[in-house]
Amino acid sequence: MNIKLIAIGKTDNKNLQTLIEDYQKRLNHYIKFEFEIIPDLKNVKHLSETQQKEKEGELILAKTQNSDILILLDENGKQMNSIAFSNYLQKHMNSGIKTLIFVIGGPYGFSEDLYNRANGTLGLSKMTFSHQMVRLFFIEQLYRGFTILKNEPYHHR
Repeated sequence: MNIKLIAIGKTDNKNLQTLIEDYQKRLNHYIKFEFEIIPDLKNVKHLSETQQKEKEGELILAKTQNSDILILLDENGKQMNSIAFSNYLQKHMNSGIKTLIFVIGGPYGFSEDLYNRANGTLGLSKMTFSHQMVRLFFIEQLYRGFTILKNEPYHHR
């Protein structure tokens, strides 16, 4: 199985980018992982929130195949602890799917088309985090999930 993370907009904080790259390298020891960034839309001040979500949704959907499992990282999504998340990953790996895609949306969230296409939603917390921080938190949780599955000492129970 391949795991892909899609996010809108680049990370301009070099410290965050360094940490993200560190966890990406660690994660690649366990699974084929790809982090794809879709550039921010131009001239968004001329778009309504709905129009911006729709345009971002079209760009995200263009990066997916019908056979992909698409999970939106959404503040109202299902929340779980790290052990439950590792089990969630294992179930997807056991299901025989080829690609599992997680998506971090733009500042206004996701379009209706994306919600309709999605196979599920996950929430990282009831708190709100910047889109740049969510990237780091989520990639670290992926790494943690795989260390749990391999019974490695990174996660303390």
